[in-house]
Amino acid sequence: MFIEVLKSKIHRVTVTEADLDYIGSITIDEALMEAAGIIENQKVEIYNISNGERLATYAIRGERGTGVIGINGAAARKAGVGDLLIIAAYAQMTPEEAREWHPTVIFPKDNRL
Repeated sequence: MFIEVLKSKIHRVTVTEADLDYIGSITIDEALMEAAGIIENQKVEIYNISNGERLATYAIRGERGTGVIGINGAAARKAGVGDLLIIAAYAQMTPEEAREWHPTVIFPKDNRL
């Protein structure tokens, strides 16, 4: 049996752009993705601190060092520029593995490391 546990989290970043016409996903500064251990196209959960909305999408790489956090497609109806987010990724593992697991959590300042 496998259970789903927190793999990594980017805590309290600010949405810098929102694009309703994009096909979907969340754009994340590549340096933040790397630090959190999130890879491109990986499923992520978005928790909007500003309005309580929650959604699932996939991560796409944004330009390194820019601090970009872009909400794209339909998700742009659930988060807007200036909103504070938590971005979380999960992994499946056995309960035995999970007991020893420690997630990677980063706390960016102004969307940068």
